[in-house]
Amino acid sequence: MNTSNIITRPVSRRTFLGAATMGLTAAAAAACGTRAVSPVDAHRVNKSAIDAAEARRPHTGRTVSYTLDPRRTDIDLGGPVVNTYAYGDTIPGSVIRANVGDELSITTRNALTDATSVHWHGIALRNDMDGAAPATPDIAAGDAFTYRFSVPDSGTYWAHPHVGLQSDFGLYAPIIIDDPREPHDHDTEWIVVLDDWTDGVGNSPRDILTSLQKGGMSMGGMSGGSTSGVGTSALLGGDAGDVAYPLYLVNGRIANAPTTFTAAPGQRIRIRIINAGADTAFRVALGGHRMTVTHTDGFPVTPTDVDALLIGMSERYDVLVTVKDGVFPLVASPEGKTGTARALLRTGAGATPAVNVRPAELDGFVGTVDTFVATDDVTLPTGREDAALQAILAGTMSKYQWTINGRVYEQMEPIMITQGQRASLTFTNTTTMWHPMHLHGHTFQVRRPDGTPGPRKDTVAVRPGERVVVDLVADNPGQWMLHCHNAYHQDAGMMTRLDYRI
Repeated sequence: MNTSNIITRPVSRRTFLGAATMGLTAAAAAACGTRAVSPVDAHRVNKSAIDAAEARRPHTGRTVSYTLDPRRTDIDLGGPVVNTYAYGDTIPGSVIRANVGDELSITTRNALTDATSVHWHGIALRNDMDGAAPATPDIAAGDAFTYRFSVPDSGTYWAHPHVGLQSDFGLYAPIIIDDPREPHDHDTEWIVVLDDWTDGVGNSPRDILTSLQKGGMSMGGMSGGSTSGVGTSALLGGDAGDVAYPLYLVNGRIANAPTTFTAAPGQRIRIRIINAGADTAFRVALGGHRMTVTHTDGFPVTPTDVDALLIGMSERYDVLVTVKDGVFPLVASPEGKTGTARALLRTGAGATPAVNVRPAELDGFVGTVDTFVATDDVTLPTGREDAALQAILAGTMSKYQWTINGRVYEQMEPIMITQGQRASLTFTNTTTMWHPMHLHGHTFQVRRPDGTPGPRKDTVAVRPGERVVVDLVADNPGQWMLHCHNAYHQDAGMMTRLDYRI
């Protein structure tokens, strides 16, 4: 961790995480856990500006249609069978795929008993199709809604709900946007979706949150569980998370019953890795191989070889691997937690590696956000800075309440920006927890610890006591959520908005 980005750290979160919540008022504290409409919702979406931004996006004239059916269903995790929320009868849901400039038309028929939505994570789409209220209304139980939007950038993205704790169930699906002009430098493709799992085998997400709010401590996700499944991580700068999950999954399967991807020796595989977890960062490695990282959050980086990758919630990494002959475990180790997730790569004969095999690569060179640099063609312009925006991250474990700029979401005041501005956004983490901070509708350029441009991303991990500066261009008008992608922190208040001035 670069010490120039460190701020004074508060006392340990396991005793008391910042007794003051950066000016949080008593009224805000009383409101936590509600979904009251804030008076700042007067910043309405400017439809004409949204239409103008849409017109500037590339358009092929082709429409690609899909249907999503969020519902309760039985899912076999490879032994345990759970009745949970999913898109159809599988987790992950089926891949959604289109080309740059295509219009996606996705009809969502809500068969749940609660309202839901679908957020198209990482896609710089039109604001009124983002899938997050108030810009896009939630879909009531029994209703249907068709999302229609063009896709401007190639890359690895994913879909998930933006309502309460629904993101800690099986409601997620990969989205792949192809650019036909991009060089085809691989023989085959493997989509890998990681998840932490409790529904149906441990405490429900709502019960977990209730326990956290009552105890202000990390609670086990398993029935009768304890804090023993959550520890610390040097890579994350301290406490690894709040929830000890009973299971961790790769492509919807437990480690004892992994999925298998088959290829031929010598083939070059593009592996697209998505972390759909709610409270868990994963350290990922492919046994017997190094990985060449080519993209993060959809955007290309200078190709960089790593032994393993640290992937926070909602982040995506694309890697290239030239595969050897045999059977190899792809292992996703929940960082700072007890357990494992894995899949298998089979290219030839050989015994299946034991479930407890830990590839040596997991303890080699681990790539993190500071490792990578965007390629020149996607680096944002430097120089003029029209606005310096701030997001101060704080909280209190005594009530399990998390804030941005001193306010829970129900009492938030939007961060304001003007169309066309180039802005810096500084995340200042005053807590002893790490927070994967995600901005809807935009990508930003992370500044590396030495101040030079790093990768283009939509989600960045902000470690305890750290300041992280990102640069963005205000080119997509609307009301855009800015929040921690830890589902429990988000639901307990750590969300605000970036609103465009009308």
